[in-house]
Amino acid sequence: MLLAESLLGSSSAAANYIEDVFSTYLYTGTGSAQTITNGIDLSGKGGLVWMKGRSGATDHALYDTARGATFDLASNTTAAQTTQATGLTTFGSTGFSIGALAKINTNAATYASWTFRKQAKFFDIQTWTSANSATARTITHNLGSTPGCVIIKCLGTHSSSLNEWYTVHRYDITAQGYLNRTFAFAPGVPVVTAWTDTTVTFASDFNTGTNNYVVYLFAHDAGGFGASGSDNVISCGSFTTDGSGNATVTLGYEPQWVLVKRSSGTSSWIIVDTMRGFPVGNSNDASLYPNLADAENGTDSVGFPNATGFNFTLGSASSTYIYIAIRRGPMKTPTTGTSVFSPVARTGTGATANVTTSGFAGDLVISKDRGSSGFGWGWSDKLRGAPKILSSDSTNSEASYAPYTDGVTGFLNTGYTLGADGSFLFNGSGYNYGQYYLRRAPGFFDVVCYTGTGSATTFSHNLGVAPELMIFKGRNFISNWRVYSSAIWGTGVGGIPGFDLMSLNANSAANVNNNRLNNTQPTASVFSVGTDADTNGSGNTYVAYLLASVSGVSKAGSYTGTGTTKQIDCGFTGGARFVLIKRTDSTGDWYVWDTARGIVAGNDPYLLLNSTAAEVTSTDYVDTYSAGFELSSTAPAAINANGGTFIFLAIA
Repeated sequence: MLLAESLLGSSSAAANYIEDVFSTYLYTGTGSAQTITNGIDLSGKGGLVWMKGRSGATDHALYDTARGATFDLASNTTAAQTTQATGLTTFGSTGFSIGALAKINTNAATYASWTFRKQAKFFDIQTWTSANSATARTITHNLGSTPGCVIIKCLGTHSSSLNEWYTVHRYDITAQGYLNRTFAFAPGVPVVTAWTDTTVTFASDFNTGTNNYVVYLFAHDAGGFGASGSDNVISCGSFTTDGSGNATVTLGYEPQWVLVKRSSGTSSWIIVDTMRGFPVGNSNDASLYPNLADAENGTDSVGFPNATGFNFTLGSASSTYIYIAIRRGPMKTPTTGTSVFSPVARTGTGATANVTTSGFAGDLVISKDRGSSGFGWGWSDKLRGAPKILSSDSTNSEASYAPYTDGVTGFLNTGYTLGADGSFLFNGSGYNYGQYYLRRAPGFFDVVCYTGTGSATTFSHNLGVAPELMIFKGRNFISNWRVYSSAIWGTGVGGIPGFDLMSLNANSAANVNNNRLNNTQPTASVFSVGTDADTNGSGNTYVAYLLASVSGVSKAGSYTGTGTTKQIDCGFTGGARFVLIKRTDSTGDWYVWDTARGIVAGNDPYLLLNSTAAEVTSTDYVDTYSAGFELSSTAPAAINANGGTFIFLAIA
């Protein structure tokens, strides 16, 4: 009798999202039992947890609900499964618990865990016992689609030494590979002779004797996800590199996790993910290898993700590679501001520090020393690579802030890590900081990195709606920060019709420039750039931050000043936790307030995004208001001039 666990929940009509079925979770060992809370329901739905030490050489550790807790497999060896009483001890409804097993929980060592929950059109697990027969063996599965890749392992010691981690990929079902080895995929006696959306047939070798097996099944472009139920979240494909060993892979989405292997020749398998570090244009991707016990390699140049796939840069010339790629999340539009934004007020330590926020994995940290006028703003994001810094009060390039270890050194599942910070932008000892932590999420916030072409073109994004606020900055050269706001687009300044943009690093009024965005507003899938060097110089690299309004979460808008008390209704219920204001028809700084530093009935500290100036604490320019924020009657012309025009961004 075949062992099978149902993938389907009680309501198959419910929408599925990648954040509910997959997680990369980073943790630090304690040497004693601990629980990893990653939001994945393993006890109710079933799934696989794959763990690997990052800071030291350790065997991989794979545990799944089909075999049960404490049964350990290592992808880098042919060894039979072992029982580890202090390994993964419990599968829970929001994660899993581990004991003190050294390879997954040595005190102070760092680890990565990848959790795959069982779900139709994504992932399944099946086990079987061979029937001591010379005939092929067919098993049923619950993937709900034809597999894109399957990985099979004998759980004991096979009498015919079939103890490898056999891997079959859709690029050639007749070729076999080995997850535990560097061998090329080679045609021969097939491992899998046929597969359908309900069954997989294994060659007779996998039905001899009385051996136990597990198979992990991965879907390929099967849809089944998102509000429409048609979005793909996992792809099993292949590509061929050019003469320089590079390739561009189109998935139709931005990946967060990629497993890749040269199939036409020998090479290690490589796993990269955006949590550990898979940044754009970076030669230091954090790589782990399923076939090796090696510690994490931070010097590989594997490639980088883009809005519709990934670029591969580590290949051998004119070679074929296979991959499994998983979509970046979250896919759900946020319903609360606290799930995507956290303001932080903290004192720097001058030493490595973990900053814990409200418990989400973010993508951007913006930081400013509050008490000094000599130190500027630091912007560091996951897509560019955590250590790389830009400053909104400056036209400087990224390179101006090396060494990058001074700033944000990594992103965690619940916050971010900081280095010793000799530049004093993030963590100088004894300095007080205001910091903003944002998560990319549909409708709220997105980040795009691109290389300029010098001619009018469009670039894809994943905001899912037309951006209402876009911030552009050149990365590799000195340039102004350019800002687009849909609220003032096309209104013209000083009676001159045109397409209005602002500079984040200056207090100047909006000005007409018809070249920066090619006179074209962004859509729900692309934004346009023209021929201006600040947004599209040929060969230059750029980052674009895209924001929009989400009901009850964020509001990007505009208002006309009155010179008196004025309430700005953002549709919130608990007031704004962050407020940004800029006057557009005349000069005015980029003012920011937040609840970590104080938005109260009395004085409210503000900082200026375009200035190195210290925090001002002696003014009462904004006040609390449950639906958004209130401008006080004492606010100056730069915030509430009678008849003046202003843009704002508020986050609940």
